Amino acid sequence: MFVNILVNGLVAGGVYAVLAVGFSLIFGVAGILNMAHTAFYMITAFFILYATTALSIPLPVALLGAIIIATLLGILSYKLLFDRIKQHQTAVMIISVALAMLFQEILLLIFGGHYRGVPPFATGFIDILGSRISYQHIFAIFTSALILLGLWMLLSKTRLGNAIRAVAQDRAIANLMGINVNRIFTIVMAISVSLAGLAGAVVAPIYMVGPLMWIQPLTIILAAVVLGGLGSIGGCVAGALILGYTETIVTFLVPGGGFLRGAVSLSIMVLVLLIKPEGLFGVVFEEERL
Repeated sequence: MFVNILVNGLVAGGVYAVLAVGFSLIFGVAGILNMAHTAFYMITAFFILYATTALSIPLPVALLGAIIIATLLGILSYKLLFDRIKQHQTAVMIISVALAMLFQEILLLIFGGHYRGVPPFATGFIDILGSRISYQHIFAIFTSALILLGLWMLLSKTRLGNAIRAVAQDRAIANLMGINVNRIFTIVMAISVSLAGLAGAVVAPIYMVGPLMWIQPLTIILAAVVLGGLGSIGGCVAGALILGYTETIVTFLVPGGGFLRGAVSLSIMVLVLLIKPEGLFGVVFEEERL
């Protein structure tokens, strides 16, 4: 059981971390509270399902195509909707919720309300201390780690990353330095949605794919972002891992834990915020981002 908790906690925490970092990135840079973030994660999973089962497209091509399509949808949503009202966070939040619901209803209309499974990318099992762990779970853990490492290198080791950090710190100063702020916003939106798409590709063969699958992860990543601290990418990862393991432990050890995992995760977030209102790794001042 210990090995199963360890592996499943890493899978859930890794996926939540990828989602939470993408959500936090677009909020920290552009101030966009994109509640449709996990809807793009859902769309990617459905495109992979449809491409591999109905169209018989090879899995690598389906993965790449699904992530590209989700990213293009994200950029289109930004240009048509969010860019016009990004100064008004409440309006952005309401429109993004409506967008997520629209995606949900379209998928319900096309695929129905049934949950489906995607064939695993990596078949077979490995024995670890007497527990059978699928290669798909191992693949998910390493993929999530590589995605987070790649994002860290992008933000800290490249000129684009420096520009993103500069815009996050102070848009007006970054604009005076010659950085095209609107272009950075578009790039960051593309990166954010790509991260959601990558998370969807990772979990599609592990969890069931359905038109309501965006709701539960959205709740958890909101909790992870607040728990780790608004404006802290590292805090998002830590918060996501904490909540991922909390869910897994409750599911394995508590009778009926599958129904309680969300409530327990949110209770931990509330408890931490009562003690440390800025979150575990949050910044005190709003302008200190990333």
